Amino acid sequence: MQENENSSIDSSQIQEECQTQETENAQEEDSQESLKNKIKELEDQYLRTYADFENTKKRLIREKDQALEYAYEKIAKDLLSSIDTLEIALKSIKDSKENLQEGEIIEKIEEGIALTLDNLLKTLAKHGIEPILASGEFDPNFHDAIMQVQSDTHKAGEIVAEMQKGYKYKERVLRPSMVSIAKA
Repeated sequence: MQENENSSIDSSQIQEECQTQETENAQEEDSQESLKNKIKELEDQYLRTYADFENTKKRLIREKDQALEYAYEKIAKDLLSSIDTLEIALKSIKDSKENLQEGEIIEKIEEGIALTLDNLLKTLAKHGIEPILASGEFDPNFHDAIMQVQSDTHKAGEIVAEMQKGYKYKERVLRPSMVSIAKA
């Protein structure tokens, strides 16, 4: 009889172990399925985030290109008044050519050019573009010495004359002043 009891115990133990193993396998399969779903969800989230990033990057590049393209619009609009001044000066000279003497015509031309230059310099200053001072000590950061001259009134290395005016945008040199300096 004992063999029957052992056999039934062994059989029930085996059945319990089989059921436990099946339960563990089912739980493991559920866990694997859950992990697969989580991986798919994260992959999808990654792809969407990456696509958003790429779209934002493209939009920012496009906006930067547009900003650069239209960066000069403001200064261009401001320069239009100088063109207007030149056109008015020309029209004034043409209209009054018959009634004016040669000296008066030259005065009108000089006046028109002076107004236009003043207008242009104001427009440039409004946008941070200013002439470089070309007097006193020579500074290679702002001046190009194109010649040396003898001078009794200047020390060696001082600027004697400005040949061409230089300009800077804020602190950056657009064009250095062309100057002559005193010889040692």
